[in-house]
Amino acid sequence: MATSFITVDEVLAGERLDVAVSRHVEELTRARVQKLIAEDYVQVDGKPQKANYRLRAGETVEVTVPEVKPAEIAAEKIDLDILYEDQDVLVLNKPKGLVIHPAAGHAGGTLVNALLHHCDDLSGIGGEARPGIVHRLDKDTSGVMVVAKNDRAHLSLSRQFKAHSVTREYVAIVHGEPAVEQGTIDAAIARHPKERKKMALTTAEKGRRAVTHFKVLDRFGEYSYLALRLETGRTHQIRVHLSSLGHPVVGDPVYGYKKQKFKLSGQALHARLLGFNHPTDHRYLEFAGEPPEEFRRLLNLLRGKGEAQDED
Repeated sequence: MATSFITVDEVLAGERLDVAVSRHVEELTRARVQKLIAEDYVQVDGKPQKANYRLRAGETVEVTVPEVKPAEIAAEKIDLDILYEDQDVLVLNKPKGLVIHPAAGHAGGTLVNALLHHCDDLSGIGGEARPGIVHRLDKDTSGVMVVAKNDRAHLSLSRQFKAHSVTREYVAIVHGEPAVEQGTIDAAIARHPKERKKMALTTAEKGRRAVTHFKVLDRFGEYSYLALRLETGRTHQIRVHLSSLGHPVVGDPVYGYKKQKFKLSGQALHARLLGFNHPTDHRYLEFAGEPPEEFRRLLNLLRGKGEAQDED
């Protein structure tokens, strides 16, 4: 275990505990700090406090970082569509239906299981159940992801995501036609007050700011093909934002229409492009991934180039 001490001065006074620790212990992400706080590894004047505790001048914060536990997850041979790989990072095009990490109901067959089989080592900053995972895509959202193969790479990438300097572009097929060719949705998101597995729009005071830029690529009357760029990366952000406009993603079982014209295995949403600065040499890298066949077939059908068997 490693222990650090932070003396709260006038500058730090009033700061949230989790924010202060993540800034002063550089090797820790804020998510990791919050987990340490929840497990009482962070104490203020010898007492555990909550992550949102406001620090006071003169207090001493003790931060203990335990050794990362070996991941008790079985390595599984699962084919991965790898776009790029070196000693620091791995970039892949995640297929629809692949869960990112083990959780209730998904003990195996996840991306983490596949990564443990493919890689000799992965970063441990993400915690025992999430080695190498810097960011996530929903189970039924396909697209480009980057994985950290060591802690230094993980920290660098996490900082880029936090600073909103990572390029993230998606494409989606949605219901209806937006009134404008392009626009920005700037609306805070928080956990749904009644349905805990869902997210919802809320006020800036109660939620976290979420910004999505969109552009219409094609119109088909009842449907549209959109390009979307994330400025922030909240849970279900694109799906919630588009639904709030009255243009939910086709096939979305949570935020979309109950009756769907097309048979899809989840939402027609694909992360087609990801760009970031390499953790070691800082050169800008950008990767694009082809949407899954199901997505392409639907798009061709709407363009009048496909077969009608995709419909109910």
